Amino acid sequence: MRFPLALSAKIAAHIIGHKLRRIPRFAMVLQLEPLHACNLTCTGCGRIREYSTSLKETVPIERCLAAAAECDAPMVSVCGGEPLLYPQLGDLVAGLRRQGRIVYLCTNGVFMRRSLREYCAAVYTPAWETQLTRLVQEQLVTPEEAAAIRQGGDAARSRPVIAPSRWIYWNVHVDGLESTHDRIVERKGVFQECVKAIRMAKALGFQVATNTTVYRETDVGEIEAFFAFFAGLGVDGHTISPGYDYDAAKQDMVRRLGKDPREFFLTRAMTREKFARILDWGRRYPIFGTPVYQEFLAGRRELTCSAWAIPTYNIKGWKAPCYLMTDAHYPTYADMLARVDWDQYGVVDGVARDPRCENCMVHCGYDPSGALGTNYQSGDHWKNFVYNFGPQPRSRTRGRRPRPKGSEGDPRVSPASSSAEVEKPALRRGSSPDSP
Repeated sequence: MRFPLALSAKIAAHIIGHKLRRIPRFAMVLQLEPLHACNLTCTGCGRIREYSTSLKETVPIERCLAAAAECDAPMVSVCGGEPLLYPQLGDLVAGLRRQGRIVYLCTNGVFMRRSLREYCAAVYTPAWETQLTRLVQEQLVTPEEAAAIRQGGDAARSRPVIAPSRWIYWNVHVDGLESTHDRIVERKGVFQECVKAIRMAKALGFQVATNTTVYRETDVGEIEAFFAFFAGLGVDGHTISPGYDYDAAKQDMVRRLGKDPREFFLTRAMTREKFARILDWGRRYPIFGTPVYQEFLAGRRELTCSAWAIPTYNIKGWKAPCYLMTDAHYPTYADMLARVDWDQYGVVDGVARDPRCENCMVHCGYDPSGALGTNYQSGDHWKNFVYNFGPQPRSRTRGRRPRPKGSEGDPRVSPASSSAEVEKPALRRGSSPDSP
């Protein structure tokens, strides 16, 4: 299958169940922002400016879990800010898993290996020494860090750690190959750190995805080279979306960088030009989402916005109307659904209902439209079914080698997943695109 059966089936059942009950609007993915603090200042991101007065605040874990239960989305994307700065992240992931959620940990990758070392320390036994030695040989762990892992002991095992699970993905923000990505995140070396983190996570048995935004300066050839490169690292999936000139991002670009946003973000016409080949990419690589949304990006069809299907909860409450535009915050998801006039937003028949929506084709508004059939045309649901339940792309199977199982982790140190879900394959050497 293109994606794990359990995950695809869970999301499909959620959609079908609500459709049968004729519920017009419901959550599919919760964008959960437990904090807005971040260690990077990326070009094109307006979060730090938008929430500049609350960067030191965090959402208590009880409120995070209550929000997930309230909207009852099958998938929760833990984002921010940088969620690895959230002090109770291990407990949060554990709580979401107890609720039965699929969890995406969205990270810029800078602190990801630190979290992976915490997992290693929590499960380390003498039988792990071969794997730990390999991590050192691959320069994914330093000798000093390896020594600390060996000495982790009871203290390491007493803390909740994020362990491999079929229900959890690391979702690493990578906006292109090395020079492009480091320029966008405004710091050299971040791309190489992301690559090391992904290699280490895959070596330890984690599922890993990438999250990429395409901007005006992004070269289409680089996008294809990007997919091929990360296929070589064994990445399990990709989210890709066009860069949209929402207000907070434009303000940050003008005031902080002195740049013209029109030279950075995409118009609708530019998006269609950049994504003209996305259907081919979707056949060759494990791109998340629906082929209907891919057709929309390529300019082959229109969709209406379904921002209510991917709601955002953060320090101030439920953010509306969408992840990128902020008109108000509401105390409950039900209150937001009832009070927002959703017909005021989006683009219909080429006409923007709100001027701010004119150039938006972002996945958080339009990908659920492709899944829900809001612009139903004959064959769309079957098309989505074949895409998500069909065979893996060639890039995920070419050159694959058997991975022996390692010792099972102690479930006491990993409330995020049961011991039956944890698999620690032997490290795989090399990272060429032809040998995932």
